[in-house]
Amino acid sequence: MTKYEFFVDMTCEGCSNAVTRVLNKLGVQFDIDLPNKKVFIESDQKLEVLMECLKRTGKEVQYVGEK
Repeated sequence: MTKYEFFVDMTCEGCSNAVTRVLNKLGVQFDIDLPNKKVFIESDQKLEVLMECLKRTGKEVQYVGEK
């Protein structure tokens, strides 16, 4: 499995809940670092699939790199 790091423009608990909701539907392991606006995803999914999933939250999403 690959561990990816993303910047997601989350400002509150509601934002992180939206990220949690879409990632749970995808069935991947993840950690959210709300103060630093980071999401770490461990998955065999392609990067494009993960980006599209995160963008469904309506938040700005940037791929940082592999961890």
